[in-house]
Amino acid sequence: MSTNKKELRIQYKNLRKALSFDEIEEKSLAIANQLIQMPIWDKNYYHVFLPIEEHKEINTEFVLHLLSGKDKEILISKSDFESRKMTHFLLTDNTKIKKNEYNIPEPVDGIEVPSSKIEVVFVPLLAYDDSGNRIGYGKGFYDKFLAECKPETIKIGLSFFEPVNQIEDVFESDIKLNFCVTPEKIYQF
Repeated sequence: MSTNKKELRIQYKNLRKALSFDEIEEKSLAIANQLIQMPIWDKNYYHVFLPIEEHKEINTEFVLHLLSGKDKEILISKSDFESRKMTHFLLTDNTKIKKNEYNIPEPVDGIEVPSSKIEVVFVPLLAYDDSGNRIGYGKGFYDKFLAECKPETIKIGLSFFEPVNQIEDVFESDIKLNFCVTPEKIYQF
């Protein structure tokens, strides 16, 4: 089994493609139920990604319900593909969401919050390993964003799948996850 980023990306995109939409809903709900048990609910600012449905990403709607039920400040992002930077906006009842050219749902505008205020980040990923290294789509948005966060920010990957043993080509600059949550289990690194 390969452990380099390029091959793992292909492999995990295919694994996700094989999931039905019902399975995605079921597994996404199971992930949200795992999150309830985690010691992360004493914070205020939580960052959540909105899923690209076409890529069969985790449906984070269940996580959003959880956060709004606990009266947390929820942040979602807009990505600038030229600078590879993300701008974070408070999600409110008035937030208008629109898909960008990559089918990523994004806020049109709103109240901006700096990365330094964010205390918990739910991180999208394709694959991750036993040490908490993750692989995204390779554009580096989250690496940049997580580097702007405070060191104590809790970084939680969400995945339908178990970890691989080791990702070979990890860079020094890659920021590790603190946890990864699957439908069955919470991994801590």
